[in-house]
Amino acid sequence: MTDLVLALIARVPASGVSDFQAYEARVLPILGEYGGTLERRLRNADGTIELHVLRFDSRDGLDRFRQDKRRIEAAPLLQRSGATVELLELQDV
Repeated sequence: MTDLVLALIARVPASGVSDFQAYEARVLPILGEYGGTLERRLRNADGTIELHVLRFDSRDGLDRFRQDKRRIEAAPLLQRSGATVELLELQDV
């Protein structure tokens, strides 16, 4: 089975950058517990656009990450940030 490769594009209102970054500080460290890695993280100068390239060992790992209690508890930060998030499943070429 091949890895699951994802690109996440977040567009964050300037007023929500602090909450968005606080959310990420809480959830990104737990990726590894579910076979996930953050391969690349890019951000524009004012923090209003962020791109992540993520890899998971399996879809099950992604699903379990999404259901993690700590991630769910941090979700209000993401909501309060006003960020719109697009998640794309991609393949290495």
